[in-house]
Amino acid sequence: MWRDALLVAGKDLRVERRSHVARNQVLPFAVAVLLLFGLALGPDRHRLEVAAAGLFWVTVLFATILAVQRSFALERDDDALDTLRVSGIDPGGVFLGKAGALLVELTVLEVALALIAAVLFSIPLSSGAFLAAAAVVATAGLVAIGTLYGILASSSRVHETLLPLLFLPVAAPVLLGAVKTWQLGIARTPGAALGWFALLAAFAAIYLAIGTVAFGALLEDG
Repeated sequence: MWRDALLVAGKDLRVERRSHVARNQVLPFAVAVLLLFGLALGPDRHRLEVAAAGLFWVTVLFATILAVQRSFALERDDDALDTLRVSGIDPGGVFLGKAGALLVELTVLEVALALIAAVLFSIPLSSGAFLAAAAVVATAGLVAIGTLYGILASSSRVHETLLPLLFLPVAAPVLLGAVKTWQLGIARTPGAALGWFALLAAFAAIYLAIGTVAFGALLEDG
């Protein structure tokens, strides 16, 4: 399963390296959303600092939807899903591979967004290691949910609109936990955020486990 996961992740990352969709489409969209949120709140630095964590993670949430849709658009092209079904690749490996590729892409995106947000919203990065760890765990939860519901939506004719409807309600706890964790980290009280961090880790582990087990059946139905 792990070997197959590396194969699938490598394939998705090679496609992204050649197409530059994340760099040329997802990143500009995310930066534009972040800038618009900042403009909507006005020049009040205190207000921007208080809202920074929420603005950052809502932007990441929208970017995740775009990245997941792109990931499964690749599989719909030329009936690639049918190829996956008959290839003998472990379905759990397919799930982990696609989720892993999305995790890498979104982590790179988040680094760029965090640097922009630090300048725009005056975010102190003194707790940078804690914020980075929380971001990785929260992103793992988001990509696990996105990959699971991405395969569900991919078989629908309205997959572009169905994915957000399925994804957003389930991702709400991850968004809440990520925002709370980052707010406390930015406030230089990471110890108070350990409960939220544990919630993020538990949610990510649960959805990664569910996706690994259930992806095969969803792939066949899709």
